[in-house]
Amino acid sequence: MTSQEMTRRAFMSSATGAAIAAASAESVARAAWAGNVGPLRYGIIGCGGRGTGAAVDALNASPDVVVTALADVFSDRLASCRAELEKHGGRAKVSDDRCYSGFDAYQKLLATDVDVVVLATSPHFRPMHFEAAIAAGKHVFVEKPVGVDPVGIRRVLAAGEVAEQRKLCVVAGTQRRHQACYREAIARVRDGAIGEVIAARCRWNMGELWVKPPQPEWSEMEWQLRNWLYFTWLSGDHIVEQHVHNLDVVNWVVGRAPVRAVGMGGRQVRTHAHYGNVFDHFAVQYDYGNGVMLASYCHQTAGCDGAVDETIYGTKGKLQTTHGRAEITGSVKWSMEDPEGHNPYVQEHIDLVEAIRSGRPVNETRAVAESTLTAILGRMSAYTGRALSWEQVLASKLDLSPAKYEMGKAPLIEVAVPGKTAFV
Repeated sequence: MTSQEMTRRAFMSSATGAAIAAASAESVARAAWAGNVGPLRYGIIGCGGRGTGAAVDALNASPDVVVTALADVFSDRLASCRAELEKHGGRAKVSDDRCYSGFDAYQKLLATDVDVVVLATSPHFRPMHFEAAIAAGKHVFVEKPVGVDPVGIRRVLAAGEVAEQRKLCVVAGTQRRHQACYREAIARVRDGAIGEVIAARCRWNMGELWVKPPQPEWSEMEWQLRNWLYFTWLSGDHIVEQHVHNLDVVNWVVGRAPVRAVGMGGRQVRTHAHYGNVFDHFAVQYDYGNGVMLASYCHQTAGCDGAVDETIYGTKGKLQTTHGRAEITGSVKWSMEDPEGHNPYVQEHIDLVEAIRSGRPVNETRAVAESTLTAILGRMSAYTGRALSWEQVLASKLDLSPAKYEMGKAPLIEVAVPGKTAFV
């Protein structure tokens, strides 16, 4: 099978795929929303910091946006999100009967009359939530990354194809694609400002992030969910959860995903059990074919030099990008900083609302799914110590899902050992 056939077949054999196949054209037409003059109703699935932030960004994007429903596995997250949103007036006051908690909260929210859903839980849940949102005929703002394993990415790709057929809008949280300086810089590269692209480097090197030690009243599952950054089954590891931004930029510039990768990494500093089973550093060499190579680096280590940027090398010059600034040097000299007041996190929702209102659908599913799989490819290569191809990983049977979703025992915490961890 081709990759496209694989994703479509996997999706349509699922319960969600069957539900979408049975959906009526009338319900999809209602969801398309073009020409509707009423407010655009947002529902938030995942009410932590990113979900709450995305809700605020959407409210700032358009006066026609209202937030009408919230869902999260934890009721305390619902409460904190509601408290923050209420600062933004009547457009974000959510009644008690529109707040849902538990593992099935997303299903209850999707059964309401929301027009757009924000998917901002920990990344593990993204494929199932995305499938269900498309099945329900909703437009989607989906945070990056869109999965943590190849099985999940295939589900996302297939659901994205259905969204395309049904003219549902999908915008992803890879905000650099909506950032003014990035868009202008890459347009100039497309016009030949640095010549032919021959190599790239990207980095997300930073210090440590928050950690939540286990509490006596928490089950294993609750601790892992509340400490999700440090568990591969929930976050994908930081190369997937965070470094995906930089990898997405390189895929965007090169115009395709890599064909293979060889990586290394480890757990040298964050060795305490409180840090789950993730690595604290990665270095991956990606091969994009035709001689184009990418050197990719990321770490989350205190006391070390940091850098978050992308450098694209061409035959006539180079492009350097970082948040808020882009510069081209070589035969062409050019630089740009984002205009004052430009917020790419808000711009994502401006673009989504415009696409819905205009009836000209936008669908970023494939780009964000391929960038997520690029990161997964690097992680799997580093975890196993093997050089892996894109097709190997796309076809992989690796599924990090737990046997069941309930507050109790959670998946075993095993740290990968290069050379010993098997490729699945």
